[in-house]
Amino acid sequence: MPAALDMNKELPPAIFLMGPTASGKTALALELVDNYPCEIISVDSALVYKGMDIGTAKPDADMLARAPHRLIDLIDPAESYSAASFREDALREMADITAAGKVPLLVGGTMMYFKFLRDGAADLPKADDAVRERLLAEGLQHGWPYMHQRLAQVDPESAARLKPMDSQRIQRALEVYEVSGKTLTQLWAEQHQQALPYHVVNLAVCPPQRQQLHDRIALRFHQMLDEGFIDEVRALYQRGDLNPELPSIRAVGYRQAWDYLEGKVTYEEMTERGIIATRQLAKRQITWLRSWPDLHWLDTNDSKLLQSALKILEANAIFSASS
Repeated sequence: MPAALDMNKELPPAIFLMGPTASGKTALALELVDNYPCEIISVDSALVYKGMDIGTAKPDADMLARAPHRLIDLIDPAESYSAASFREDALREMADITAAGKVPLLVGGTMMYFKFLRDGAADLPKADDAVRERLLAEGLQHGWPYMHQRLAQVDPESAARLKPMDSQRIQRALEVYEVSGKTLTQLWAEQHQQALPYHVVNLAVCPPQRQQLHDRIALRFHQMLDEGFIDEVRALYQRGDLNPELPSIRAVGYRQAWDYLEGKVTYEEMTERGIIATRQLAKRQITWLRSWPDLHWLDTNDSKLLQSALKILEANAIFSASS
């Protein structure tokens, strides 16, 4: 097994392993952990929730025994978890892995988390529960297109980036303005880059043909249904303290299954909409990745995927050559 490079280098090494949903990131990550001194940190906004396992493709007990994943099962689905919280947690875990002489391997498809980790975050005010609850009540009363128009009056740049039904981000943008007196646009403009103190190599794994990815997405969604996904969502639904406006229930697949349990759609419609929503997520992820600098693309179908990844990692001084 090749050793990780000397940690006394100016910057310690780290790997970002990105890609759209169902592209094969986890399989490659497991091979890397099996063969090289890496430890996985999850970069997935859905895997942080306890009790949301099947619909998030969360690693099972056998997989976790083979390759422990950090930053999964952190909070209850009734709670919220921000990109800024992720950055703080990820930096702590990366430092711990580095101190142990290993390489942090950050794996996932939540591109905003990767961006926050790489670039740092604007100095945003902490959440104000009273303001947040009032804005949520107003959104439910008047509708989110109305709240989107309110945002456009004070922060047209942020409003232009958001869809009229993007309740979570509209609510947060209005909250930031009310609490701080500054818009998100102003705060981001004032941001000072917080450089990530690591030498990072960026990998992305994806099938070369879009139809191949679509086929993988459909297959995985049907497999999730066969494994009991509806029963998992039913358990959340029956708790009584969750609703479709929460970030957890807005996760792809969960919102469609929730609508099915509420009787808004048939099982067949739920399945179709879940697959379509997952495809749309993958499309957004690929769009993010196409603008990511210094990215090395890997083909999901490559029969020597591990070797291809290793060549890139060795060429970029993440690992020393095999002995």
